[in-house]
Amino acid sequence: MNIIRILLVDDHSLFRNGIKSLLESQQGFEVVGEASDGLEGVKRAKQLKPDVILLDLHMPETSGLEALQMLAEEVPETAVLMLTVSEDAQDLMQALRSGARGYLLKNIEIDFLVDSIRKAINGETVMSPQMSAALIEAVRKPIVEQKPEKKTIKLTPRESEIIIMLAQGESNKSIARILDLAESTVKIHVQGILRKLKISSRVQAAVYAVEHGLMPKQD
Repeated sequence: MNIIRILLVDDHSLFRNGIKSLLESQQGFEVVGEASDGLEGVKRAKQLKPDVILLDLHMPETSGLEALQMLAEEVPETAVLMLTVSEDAQDLMQALRSGARGYLLKNIEIDFLVDSIRKAINGETVMSPQMSAALIEAVRKPIVEQKPEKKTIKLTPRESEIIIMLAQGESNKSIARILDLAESTVKIHVQGILRKLKISSRVQAAVYAVEHGLMPKQD
């Protein structure tokens, strides 16, 4: 079994110690480094080239969001998961736009964290269930201040159906079942959507659907 190498970036040493102990009690995980602020985290990431970074959002000096943007340039191959107490939908949207592979709240169970790390390594995007709900809730708030300066890319009717289901948190398997398609066909459609929108993850596709008004209106 390949060992998953993890870097912890959080300004609370007690929290880092707790997470380190929990992760290293699981088979196949190794915490290879720690940092107490964003800038130090970026430096350690460049030195250690971890598989996954667990990154706090609000830290003194350099915040998690600032660090996230630097990490996307310096170590693009590393999966970055935000691990935070913030349930703010704006923090969530900003993190996803900046390239986070996931957004997890610190009150999650260890099993959920372990599962999320494994999924992130396999290219999936993950988030705490409450934050999936926050993403959908963003649909209900009209975006008055945004004029459509950015061109909306034309999606086919089938692609539009699928991107809406992605935003609702459906998996390829459930989309295939709902639309009566082969799962492999759904996968091809999802890849086509990501390529067309020039984005790299299902969560970014969900953000696109929300921001461009593709979601059905809620009563």
